[in-house]
Amino acid sequence: MDRTIADRGPAARASLRRAFETLGFEVIPFKRTEEAVLAHVPKHVPLTVTASPAKGQDASVDLAVSLAGHGYAVAPHLSAQQVRDRAHLADVVARCRQSGITHVFVIGGDRTDTPTEFSDALSLLRALHELDHGFTDIGIGGHPEGHPAVSEEVLFQALAEKAPMATHITTQIVFDPRVILSWARELKRRGIDLPVYVGAPGAVSRQKLLRVSGGLGIGESAKFLKKQQTLFWRFFVPGGYNPDKIVKGLAPHIGKPDNAIAGFHIFTFNDLEPTEVWRQRTLRSLA
Repeated sequence: MDRTIADRGPAARASLRRAFETLGFEVIPFKRTEEAVLAHVPKHVPLTVTASPAKGQDASVDLAVSLAGHGYAVAPHLSAQQVRDRAHLADVVARCRQSGITHVFVIGGDRTDTPTEFSDALSLLRALHELDHGFTDIGIGGHPEGHPAVSEEVLFQALAEKAPMATHITTQIVFDPRVILSWARELKRRGIDLPVYVGAPGAVSRQKLLRVSGGLGIGESAKFLKKQQTLFWRFFVPGGYNPDKIVKGLAPHIGKPDNAIAGFHIFTFNDLEPTEVWRQRTLRSLA
């Protein structure tokens, strides 16, 4: 670990420790994901199950239900491109309620060959709120680096429309803390005052990252690897990637009035053991 994370003042260390104590892990619904979670992730670590276009919406819900049964707080992704229609959405909501799942994350998702009733995350959110859904925490995605096909203004307007139906924002992976901070400040300036959790890769091995990114249907959590090759190669240049760089760049700004950054959300790519070792090591250094 970069020693500069631990070598901070008492207030910054306390803020950083709180962030690591409440760190959430995102997992992909593969065959052995449940087994890996049980082996390596403590029950108090909140989990998110990404949407897998190859496996469909129900695979995400299936895994979320199983993990909730083991005592984890877990939020399945609901994808506008995978929830077929309102009846399917009602069934998903009912399964979550029966399993005690109170958190969910709503995304637009990658397009598939099968059309759905929902064109985007906003339409899915609206349909969700027409139901007695019972969710106490509803997350939506943020895009600090923008989108090549959509203007910045349109992206901020979409967030403004979704924000009243959500309780927090989780960002896509961005490697430059300055970009994230500038975006978070702009959110605040525009009156979008939801807590922001910064998406960051965990302690993922380069071999695992290459293997996962080369697969098909791995969902939102790895989409940046397919579409942003410059970022992808940062993982393979010696010394190019370290999760601490993002954390140490943003930790001093948590709780400041000019932004709503509340913590971090870790995209594990199912490399759960080294990511949890990294989290625990950081906590020990901050004790």
